[in-house]
This record gives sequence, C-alpha cells and structure tokens, in this order.
Amino acid sequence: MTMANQITIARILLIPFFVLLAVYYGQSVRAGTPEVWLRYGAILVFLVAAASDGLDGWLARRLNQRSRLGAILDPIADKGLLITALITLSLSGWHYEFPLWFPVLVIARDAVILVGAAVLHYLHGTFEVHPTLTGKAATAAQMLAIAWVMLQLPHSVYSVVLAGLLTLTSGVGYVFTGIRLLQTPAPPPPQS
Repeated sequence: MTMANQITIARILLIPFFVLLAVYYGQSVRAGTPEVWLRYGAILVFLVAAASDGLDGWLARRLNQRSRLGAILDPIADKGLLITALITLSLSGWHYEFPLWFPVLVIARDAVILVGAAVLHYLHGTFEVHPTLTGKAATAAQMLAIAWVMLQLPHSVYSVVLAGLLTLTSGVGYVFTGIRLLQTPAPPPPQS
C-alpha cells in the first residue's frame, strides 16, 4: 500500500462526506434557511479531494510508486468524485444548476470508455489503458468547473464550456484509439 494509493483511497472516502454536506446544504436552501457552513464544508471537501488527485499522481511518479492497484483505484476515485458531484449538485437544490448537456456529456463519455474497454477486453484479452493528455486535461477542467460553479465565481459558464469541449475532445480521442486497437489482430491465445 503505497503513499499514493493511500491518498487515492482517502479521496474515495471523502466522497460520502461531500455528498452529505451538499445534500444538507441543498435542503437548508429549500427550507429557506441556508446553512452557509454546510456549503463551505462541501466546497472544502471537494477542493481537498480534487487536489489529492494531482498529489497522488505526483507522489507516484516522484517516489516511483506506480502500481497496478493505483492504476485501477485512481480513475475510480476521479470518476466517483466527478460524477457524484455533478449528480449531487444538479439534484440537491443548490442555487445554480449545470446545463443539462454537461453532466450528460461527462457521464456518456465515461460510459463509452467503459463499454469500449469491455469490448476490447472481450475481443483482445488483456490490454493496457494509458490516460491521454486530453483525458487528464478534461478531468482537471471538470474538477475546476465544478469548483468554479460551487464557489459561484463570475463567468462560470466559460469554465463549464471549456470542460465540456475537453471532455468531448478526449472522448473522441479514446474512441479513435479503441477503433485502432480493434483493427489490430488479436494476440494468440496462451499456450496450455
């Protein structure tokens, strides 16, 4: 259990705390008595979890602690945080809403990637998934857009549009990579 993996697991464990704070804040808004400390608590938990995404990757590279477990846990933690935040903030009654196309695009891209990975695994067996620069940029932009909107900073629509464009670009890139992998011959089955 590397330090990087411990940070990734901590990020996963922060998700329920974020959801609780965000939902209770939304309920207080609907009741007409917004509990501002809940809002700031949700924002703080989200920002700590989002920052830990960069920290665990940096530590894994810096300390040469890359591991198979980390390669599995990190995207689970990222997607868990992002999708949970999008759904929670869209449904919990905060003062703003994301445009419908944004959570649909983020979730659809991830669903296409999962289905594509399953098809590739079925047809080709084991293969390695390598995150792309546009994929990493899309994840960072999504986290930034969510934080920007939660903090109610001006011009949040621009951060959402940028995150949407990067999400779409990375999704198209992953689809083309998947098509290219499907066109390569499948490796021979292992000898018994």
